[in-house]
Amino acid sequence: MISIDIAGVAAAVGGRLVDCPDPTRPVTGAAADSRRVQPGDCYVAIVGQRVDGHDFAAAAHDAGAVVTLGSRPTGQPTIVVDDPVAALGRLARHTLAALPDARVVALTGSSGKTTTKDLIAGLLEDLGPTVAPAGSFNTEVGLPLTILRATEATRFLVLEMGARGLGHIATLCGIAGPDVSVVLNVGSAHLGEFGTREVIALAKGEIVEALHADGLAVLNADDPLVAAMAARTTARVVRFGASPAAEVRMTDLELDPLARPGFTLHAGGSSVAVQLQMVGEHMAANACAAAAVALELGLPLERVGALLAAATPRSQWRMEVATTPDGVTVVNDAYNANPESMRAALRALAAMRQPGGRTFAVLGEMKELGADTIAEHDAIGRLAVRLDVWRTIAVGQGARPLFLGAAQEGSWDGEAQWVPDADAALAMLRDLLRPGDVVLVKASRSVGLEHVARALLEEAP
Repeated sequence: MISIDIAGVAAAVGGRLVDCPDPTRPVTGAAADSRRVQPGDCYVAIVGQRVDGHDFAAAAHDAGAVVTLGSRPTGQPTIVVDDPVAALGRLARHTLAALPDARVVALTGSSGKTTTKDLIAGLLEDLGPTVAPAGSFNTEVGLPLTILRATEATRFLVLEMGARGLGHIATLCGIAGPDVSVVLNVGSAHLGEFGTREVIALAKGEIVEALHADGLAVLNADDPLVAAMAARTTARVVRFGASPAAEVRMTDLELDPLARPGFTLHAGGSSVAVQLQMVGEHMAANACAAAAVALELGLPLERVGALLAAATPRSQWRMEVATTPDGVTVVNDAYNANPESMRAALRALAAMRQPGGRTFAVLGEMKELGADTIAEHDAIGRLAVRLDVWRTIAVGQGARPLFLGAAQEGSWDGEAQWVPDADAALAMLRDLLRPGDVVLVKASRSVGLEHVARALLEEAP
């Protein structure tokens, strides 16, 4: 964090100091979870649906917080504001204003944001000090907390931006005006909130509308709704993808026996061969997007290819592949799920089938699909059958349409099963798995299926 004291924080957010005998104490970080407070932090007290953060101000100060940013006095040194979340955004904007040499790379998309963010950060680290969020810190709380990790040495800030409605990304861009905006895709995630993919595109495109004229928009040439966003910015546009229209293009895409994509990356009249260590054909598009950003910011093509080939997953539960001591491969992709990412994961599972081995898909509900919920789950179940998954295990009431779709697509005995919860799925797997099998675990985050993958790996003999 840049050098600032309690009084400086109060001035930056327009707050009132209460119970603060020493406003000159330095603030060295920020946290919105009292359990994650580090000495020197500003603790941000947020009133949530279930928990009021003000109730934990004392615990935060016991852990080393020097001040609380809240909407009322807490009995601890407190900066009182009307809205702590909005004030956190103002503090982040103040931090960025003090870092004129830092370039902001912002990205959004219906799927692949976190993996692509990690790939971009890994490439830009080769050019200079880079700050990026851990996991999916892409909200009006997570994004400012990431910015506050920046220091005077930071050269690149890589920020993921999510949206649950129109105007959300515009708000985030108001906190961190992007120099480079990346749009990966427009899919079905949060369709229940937006209504149509066209409205999703309208929301995602706010990230390119926020660019200044000297900025750069990096757009997916293979997604028509994304490619059309070029008309929504005065900034320069670079496209990525398999399309001949892409300035940064991938060709000759193939999967190795572990379902890891290899391809030829073309840019500026040159090309380089890339073999990823990440699993799934969809990782190639993520890598191509990351390459486009890094190339435009000055990293040579050969170096981009080498760094992509060495990249491994940084964020947990996203196509994490591990093998138990008795030879069962577990693919933990349980952080989140939507129809596009579910299809990509199933295709990766099918490609990972080993000679003599079997494939298992342990699938939970995909949330926030609105009126398309039943149809989308039914389609995923049918796809599992067409991909010849040996056993599809649908977990939870929300995944019942997935089970029914699989059962109706294939008229066989027991290849599709429905179980009420993760424990039942785990019990079934323990009875069935043998060396050489591959298990995919995937669902929306709230379903909690990471428990299945973790247990399989921890309990193996």
